[in-house]
Amino acid sequence: MGTDEKISERHLTWGGKGKRLKYGLIILVVVLLSGGFAFAVWRAAWDEPAIDNPDFRVVIKTNEFAEVFHPAMEVSAAGGMTISFGEESLETAAGEKEKFSPDDSRFEEGEGKIRITAKDGGEITLHNIQRAYGTPSYAGVIELRAAEDGLVVINELPLEAYLRKVVPSEMPCYYELEALKAQAICARNFAYQHVKEPGYPEYEANLDDSTRYQVYGNCQEDAFVNQAVEGTKNQVMRYWGKLVTTLYFSTSCGYTTGLEAWGTEEDEASRYLKSVAVKGEDGDYEAELPWYKWKIQIPVETLSSQVSENMETDLGTIQDIEITKTGDGGIALQVRITGDKDTVMVETENKIRKALGGTGAEVVRQDGSIEPGTALLPSAFFTIEKDRETFVINGGGFGHGIGMSQNGANEMAKKGKNCSEILTLFFHKVKVETGE
Repeated sequence: MGTDEKISERHLTWGGKGKRLKYGLIILVVVLLSGGFAFAVWRAAWDEPAIDNPDFRVVIKTNEFAEVFHPAMEVSAAGGMTISFGEESLETAAGEKEKFSPDDSRFEEGEGKIRITAKDGGEITLHNIQRAYGTPSYAGVIELRAAEDGLVVINELPLEAYLRKVVPSEMPCYYELEALKAQAICARNFAYQHVKEPGYPEYEANLDDSTRYQVYGNCQEDAFVNQAVEGTKNQVMRYWGKLVTTLYFSTSCGYTTGLEAWGTEEDEASRYLKSVAVKGEDGDYEAELPWYKWKIQIPVETLSSQVSENMETDLGTIQDIEITKTGDGGIALQVRITGDKDTVMVETENKIRKALGGTGAEVVRQDGSIEPGTALLPSAFFTIEKDRETFVINGGGFGHGIGMSQNGANEMAKKGKNCSEILTLFFHKVKVETGE
């Protein structure tokens, strides 16, 4: 073999080693990256709260869920109460009412807290509050805290017991059992998210009972709903080992949408919240429901007045409204409203619905039934056109459109789908698991 051949052989040998080294480095990098992702997933799972029915603390708001602070509170229990403050306690007779105000001297002895339990283990009635079904009562402990602005009322009870008055407050009790189970799992996920991230750390409370979180105690406990809660006990949804944020709304128009509707960019962690078609073999599940399609016809002058008030800007008489950007599922993401005095651009579904909402016109649903206009358009899935002196809005669905359609879930259940099938349609690639 000549010199040139030896050189070529040496180059070939080193070239081979170079290729092996190169591919080895690639494999090493892939393994490290995969390991890093696996570690991130493992760490996320490690950081998750234990699914073990912990005590859960709920701030009970005033009438119509308006305020946190109560001026006073009158409390009773059918079998009598034990009232504890510091090292002291007293008992009341069956049905006897006890009144509390922020300047009650018992708060001083209890370091700002008074805790109340029912002697027979039953519920405690709060007489200063009204909910949809009347005067509400609550299982577990009622804790009162004296604050500068009034009394803070906190209900402490096991998380699974909390769900028994969330599910009927968020979904009608007469819905299909599998739909109620899906709602129970959504509600449980939401609650555990606030075990991890409490909404009221200043009161050591997880959340409140209003629509700001999920409605609790607006409807009475129901035996059929309890089957759904108990039948899914400790079941949660996870995406790559992490608890998912469970969003839900009333009715779809055949599609849901993603977080872009709220101006949030999709990332790997939230990819389960994506647009899906809410349909089966026979078409859209909700196609026969009243809110599936709707129509509003509103005079130009009326809409002009409403929009100027809603936007706090005098647009004058509206000349044109154009949807300039749509998102997944056909939702309006950006709207240009042109008046003879000013022009505004409105972005994200909630702001668009608020800008065009109002009581100036009725909403005609697809079954011919009529609903009054409200502060928000029924949804941001709509088209709009001007017909002489009237704007015509044709829309579909009710609510924000992200996550699970509650009526879609119910219609799926009617078609024989189970709660896992329902949830995995609305939440992409999640797993329904029983927590430990």
